[in-house]
Amino acid sequence: IKTHRVHKAEAIPPPVLSPTMMSLFFPKRDSAQSKTSQFNGRTPLQARPELYGAAFSIVEDAKDKALKAAAKPQQGKIELYSPKYYAACTFGGMLACGLTHAGVTPLDLVKTRRQVDSKLYTSNFQAWGKIYRGEGLRGIFTGWSPTLFGYSAQGAFKYGWYEYFKKTYSDAVGPEAAVKYRTGLYLAASASAEFLADIALCPFEAVKVRMQGSLQSPFRGTFHGISSVVAKEGVAGLYKGIYPLWGRQIPYTMMKFASFETIVEMIYDRLPGQKSDYSKAAQTGVSFTGGYLAGILCAIVSHPADVMVSKLNANREPGEAFGKAMSRIYKDIGFSGLWNGLPVRIVMIGTLTGLQWMIYDYFKIFMGFPTTGGPAPAKESK
Repeated sequence: IKTHRVHKAEAIPPPVLSPTMMSLFFPKRDSAQSKTSQFNGRTPLQARPELYGAAFSIVEDAKDKALKAAAKPQQGKIELYSPKYYAACTFGGMLACGLTHAGVTPLDLVKTRRQVDSKLYTSNFQAWGKIYRGEGLRGIFTGWSPTLFGYSAQGAFKYGWYEYFKKTYSDAVGPEAAVKYRTGLYLAASASAEFLADIALCPFEAVKVRMQGSLQSPFRGTFHGISSVVAKEGVAGLYKGIYPLWGRQIPYTMMKFASFETIVEMIYDRLPGQKSDYSKAAQTGVSFTGGYLAGILCAIVSHPADVMVSKLNANREPGEAFGKAMSRIYKDIGFSGLWNGLPVRIVMIGTLTGLQWMIYDYFKIFMGFPTTGGPAPAKESK
């Protein structure tokens, strides 16, 4: 038997692949150094450790991202008691006072004319009917322009400076005294703010009273009135009512702010829960209620001076001394005359003050600030 020697097969070399084919079948693995460079020199575990931990949850990760996204707009939030905060409060005061005072011009018109001449009308509705028949709808809104300009300026100064003085005086006396004597601080801050605000208001108030106090307005508009008064009486003519204006507005504003803060404090003390538990709409409702009640007190306190402002601007003779004019007017109208038009002014001021605080606090909410006032400090809560 022939035996055939089986030759051991020679090893066949593997096919040589091109670099392109090699990269297709055997992709190059990134080194640890190149991998960490994608994470700014950190490994994936170091870059996002929460992804590799046992406690990682997709749901919780999504919530965390949502919270971070929601928090981003807060980075631009205005800091309390910063210059931007006071500027925002100034703008809010301008909106609150200018719009509301202009809106009640028909009430103010009748009140002013009845103060100047108590025999002119027998009632408010009779007055509006007579004005409408003689002057049309435009006549009912006589004086709206100086009212809008004047009380916008006054509101800006009043609310902006009030926030500033309240914080400044509180810091000056210290936290304990600021809490204990907070009503005194409200009174001092509001008086200081109104003193400055009336300097801005007085020229417009002088024009408004002259437009409303006569059956035929002597001016075509606000700035025509200002230029006419200056041409005839000088700049002093615009400020001849400044002392009675201070006498009317400073007590009015002191009562307005101090009583509002006190009433709001009493409301929240009697409501269940905390102020923060209530919606923003409910908080502005409290602001309106507190403002309306404060407005009633404001009207009573400031009404005699309001009558004098109307009388002085309408009847004071050029060059007549302030004291002499006051004595002459009081002799003509007597004590009872100082209260002419009080009922209509109570309605007007109550509505005005309520709307002003509501608008002002709504604007503060819009800007991300807390509303004005709140419950008494914890130590004094009943």
